[in-house]
Amino acid sequence: MLASKEIMKFKSYQSRANLFVKEYLLAVSLIPYTSIFGGIFACKMVYDLTHLFSAVHFKSYSSLTRLQRVEWNNRAMSTVHAIFITTMSLYLVFCSTLYSDNQSAEPITLRSSSLSTFALGVSVGYFIADLWMILWFFPALGGYEYVIHHLLSLVAVAFSMCYRQGQLYTYMVLISETTTPGINLRWYLDAAGMKRTKAYLINGVVIFIAWLVARILLFVYMFYHVYLHFDQVQQLHSIGKTLVIFVPMVLSIMNLVWFSKIIKGLRKTLAKRQ
Repeated sequence: MLASKEIMKFKSYQSRANLFVKEYLLAVSLIPYTSIFGGIFACKMVYDLTHLFSAVHFKSYSSLTRLQRVEWNNRAMSTVHAIFITTMSLYLVFCSTLYSDNQSAEPITLRSSSLSTFALGVSVGYFIADLWMILWFFPALGGYEYVIHHLLSLVAVAFSMCYRQGQLYTYMVLISETTTPGINLRWYLDAAGMKRTKAYLINGVVIFIAWLVARILLFVYMFYHVYLHFDQVQQLHSIGKTLVIFVPMVLSIMNLVWFSKIIKGLRKTLAKRQ
């Protein structure tokens, strides 16, 4: 009898929680605010948990300088965001029918959903938190190129979230975050004194392949997609049209510059092993 009462209580709390999520947290008008706050909160939580976990389980962590520990925690934060937004981007672009050409008469550039808008809001929260850290500890966490990258990403993602326009192309660009975990792992291996290990070499090769696919070839595909659907791109707000063309072009140039550095780094690593 007591157990059944407890079950009924639990179900009552569960139904209230579900109602709260549906009517408040996921209400269409509140999704941007909820998701941005959630993204910032998640970043803070991951940062603090990484600090606590690393201090106990990684001996090399305590030997790092204060700024190195900050970067260690910050990279964990960016890795979690990258995994989340890459998963959401791949699902919405390639698996979901939201942006399918034959799914709706509405232009693909004007389509959105509660899920797509929420995920972008979480990403906006991350870019706000990470940009704040980059500026606060400047230039320890990255130079001006990181500031430019984050500002462009923040503006483009925030516009797409708020106006619910051009979300397909925003997600195509966000797929490039798939390279972030590999880049961060490379830094961790270096910080842990494992630069000469086989794991470091394999990680470098994986970064090269991932970067080529996600930040070079995928951008070529995105520009081709824009070309095929340019009549629908023309229906965007004037700011949206500018962002769809300008932001990916600038990021493409930055990606090519970084890719050349990755190739040089990989060559040096391979040369040392011969």
